Amino acid sequence: MNWALFALLSALFAGMTAVLAKMGVSNVNSNLATFVRTGVILVFAFGIVLAQGQLKNLGTLSSRNWTFLVLSGIATGLSWLCYFAALKAGPVSHVAPIDKLSFLLAMMLGVTFLHEKVSKLTWVGAGMILMGVLLTLPTVQETIKRSLGGH
Repeated sequence: MNWALFALLSALFAGMTAVLAKMGVSNVNSNLATFVRTGVILVFAFGIVLAQGQLKNLGTLSSRNWTFLVLSGIATGLSWLCYFAALKAGPVSHVAPIDKLSFLLAMMLGVTFLHEKVSKLTWVGAGMILMGVLLTLPTVQETIKRSLGGH
């Protein structure tokens, strides 16, 4: 499979995650829900690594690999804790779009720290994503309605 298909599958599963997580956090502490989800992911990922015979390669990771993977894991954990807390308190239709601002942040961090090149068209697309996120916010929607004379 190529990267684009994996990216599309990632988007599909992430979309499913939002709805399933919203259903799962009802009447449950969001941190406990994140713990359960993380445990499932740990077992699932371990099973895949084991089935592929990759566990033996764990010792080949450099200290740099470990450092950045641990930092990435911490960032992921913090992201999930915040995401579940947001889903517990707010509607998926508002939480999920704001979460997608991660695309803009990742792109800007990639440009800044990894010196990745981004085309003008990609910047335009990123701006459109930002506008789309802003349009999903209730306060922005109310402001637009008032300015157009709506109630």
